[in-house]
Amino acid sequence: MDSLEKTTQKEDEVEVVATETLETPETVENHEVQEPTAEETPAADEKAEPQIPLMKTKEEVLARAQEIAAQADGGNKQELELLKQLYYKYHKADMLAAMQAFIDAGGAAEDYQPEPDPTEEPFKEAMQQIRQCRAKLMAEQEKQRADNLERKQAVIEKIKLLATTPEEAGKSYDTFKELQAEWREIGPVPAEHVSEIWKNYQLYVEQFYDMLKLNIQFREYDFRKNLEAKTLLCEQAEKLAEEQDVVAAINRLQALHQDWKEIGPVAKELREEIWNRFKEASTVVRKRHQEFFEARKAQEEENLQKKSELCEQVEAISIDGLKTFADWDAKTKEIIDLQATWKTIGFAPQKMNTQIFERFRAACDKFFAEKASYFKSVKEELNENLQKKKELVEKAEALKDSTEWKKTSDALIDLQKQWKAIGAVPRKVSEDLWKRFVGACDHFFEAKSAATAEERGEQQENLQKKQEIIEQLKALVENVAEASAQKVRELQAAWNEIGFVPIREKDKLYKQYHEVLDEIYKKLNLSQAERRLNSFKTTLKVSAEAGANTLSRERDRLMRAYDIMKSELQTYENNIGFLSASSKKGNSLLQEIQKKVDKLKDELGLLKEKIRAVETEMRNQQNQDKKAE
Repeated sequence: MDSLEKTTQKEDEVEVVATETLETPETVENHEVQEPTAEETPAADEKAEPQIPLMKTKEEVLARAQEIAAQADGGNKQELELLKQLYYKYHKADMLAAMQAFIDAGGAAEDYQPEPDPTEEPFKEAMQQIRQCRAKLMAEQEKQRADNLERKQAVIEKIKLLATTPEEAGKSYDTFKELQAEWREIGPVPAEHVSEIWKNYQLYVEQFYDMLKLNIQFREYDFRKNLEAKTLLCEQAEKLAEEQDVVAAINRLQALHQDWKEIGPVAKELREEIWNRFKEASTVVRKRHQEFFEARKAQEEENLQKKSELCEQVEAISIDGLKTFADWDAKTKEIIDLQATWKTIGFAPQKMNTQIFERFRAACDKFFAEKASYFKSVKEELNENLQKKKELVEKAEALKDSTEWKKTSDALIDLQKQWKAIGAVPRKVSEDLWKRFVGACDHFFEAKSAATAEERGEQQENLQKKQEIIEQLKALVENVAEASAQKVRELQAAWNEIGFVPIREKDKLYKQYHEVLDEIYKKLNLSQAERRLNSFKTTLKVSAEAGANTLSRERDRLMRAYDIMKSELQTYENNIGFLSASSKKGNSLLQEIQKKVDKLKDELGLLKEKIRAVETEMRNQQNQDKKAE
């Protein structure tokens, strides 16, 4: 198939934590810290969507894969999936193009053996190296998360210890802030422990604040610093509404929510206000993200409809009327145009994307399988025709040096008729085969033309002699007398002695000769038998020009007629002996049979003369053939 890739689609969905982190209110009086009213599950660490360069060849895809493998950072999963899809798309397109070129050169699809792709093995090695790197990084990340869990648990134990020693709480404030800084520096922990570890941390932080005996100015300073940090997060969240890349915006929002949770409380009277500001900014970003995916979903449904229509068009193509190469080429172009249109359409919904592609590919594969079958049958027919024409060429080449001009001319003309009846042969050998065949024929006919130039001159002389006889016969028509019959017979004898005339003049000349004889016979009132014999001899002369085989067949026909008629005569003569001469009935029948016997004897006499005339003409023909050789 013109080359189509199996497409897959990855939803760049990024799950955004919908719950809001509410600032833990503190009671300024007595330094009390209240328990949080809501808990937010931290979002998973995710890489932002990569900026993937446009790659149009396998070599570019391979170079990018090797570049990622060399970086040893595991790459981005979406980009790796795209690299794999693009590589095998281009790989398959190149293979199909090579196979089509093989078929166009006269090969059969089933005989095609693809050449090894020099980029395939390096690509597989690069992808394997990336997979190993990602596995290693994943293992390291899991180990790091486990280590982070232990570290955070240790921080919690230290804060717990500070929170359970009221007498040392005031002196340990700096230590507490260092522990908080250390907590923020520690990376993520395993997902199953995120909520629990965060709740424990909040619990003992709040206990510490409850027990902390700081003065109001110090607490207000801490609240003010937290307010500044959270205000900055609000501003950053509000700027995300202007970000063109909605996926990047939602990823950044997740990071801001994580930072928000790491910042301590603000003054109680400002907590709801600052949180509402941050929440409203987050809502705007989430709404844009939701609208983006709804629009993409609608576009995917539209793409599915377009691709379904393309499937129906391919499935509706009928091959019943495809009888020639031009017919198949026209339909092939139609299929390729539909495939090109398919490539311009984006992804369908993920659950239907593979299914609709398989449907389209199956319809295209069915057409190209039928095309391959047709071309295979045509190839077999071409090979059969090739064998037949090779045999004709060999026969023509075997005859080209023959000097049996008449026989060989007939044979070569018959070969030429057979050649025309045979269909086409493969184009790569057609011209050479035709040149061999025509060359053999031309070689013979040129030799014949040179050898028979003298014969053509003789035929022109014969033409002139026969035209003079016709003129003499025409002169007799004007003044017919008894002596004219003898003159006519002499002129007929002279006519029969003259050899062949140019074949293009033969029919016209015979017609003139026969017409003037008929007119003379009519005026002379010659006997019917003599006229029939003369007419037969004239016709016999025409038959002699057709060849010895024609004369032989005519003699055989006359001999069979003679034998049949002779047998019939004997039957009648035997029947006469059985009839009674005294019976009136017998006498009447005897007279009738006697008439038939007399008529048969006349006919037998005429047949004998015709047979003699044929044998005479055959001897003449043999003498002429010897002279021609």
